[in-house]
Amino acid sequence: MSAQPYTYAVDDPEQALKYAIQHFEGVRAQLVEGVIETVPPNRGHESTADRIRRQLGPKVDELGCVSGSSDLDLPGTENWYIPAVAVVPQELAKGAGALVPEQTLLVVEVTSDFDGDTDRIVKRRRYAEYGAPLYLLVDRQERSSTLFSAPGQLGYTRTDGPHPFGTPVHLPAPFDLDLDTSEF
Repeated sequence: MSAQPYTYAVDDPEQALKYAIQHFEGVRAQLVEGVIETVPPNRGHESTADRIRRQLGPKVDELGCVSGSSDLDLPGTENWYIPAVAVVPQELAKGAGALVPEQTLLVVEVTSDFDGDTDRIVKRRRYAEYGAPLYLLVDRQERSSTLFSAPGQLGYTRTDGPHPFGTPVHLPAPFDLDLDTSEF
């Protein structure tokens, strides 16, 4: 895990694009394979993410981490993601700028009607490529949860699921807890 957020050269076109999406007035936006996507508020999406954060809360505190929907940069690509939940060590969360997926302990994406395939395919591949150790996909359209682990350049090598909502999903170390999916 890197100790410092990634920094950019001033004349970098990638930086200019990523800077622009971070400063859309009144709108959160992410870059997915060079395409700007706004991240509109959605009650179903947010309530699911909130349920996950509440279940993770005691363990996140115990681990000295924080959770939220922070910005994740994928340097060298036209990707800048805003996951539903990212768990990161507290000392990294205090710094300025985005983190990279390898600096997380867990990334959670909750699908919406407009971005389900992005979360299922594109982000899963990129999170693995950039070393996110655990990726939990909460698929509201399929009504299932899948945990991906053991990341590598070709994707995740371990998959646990899909599990229908209502089936607990076990998050391994450092969490070692069963996530209740019955209210997703």
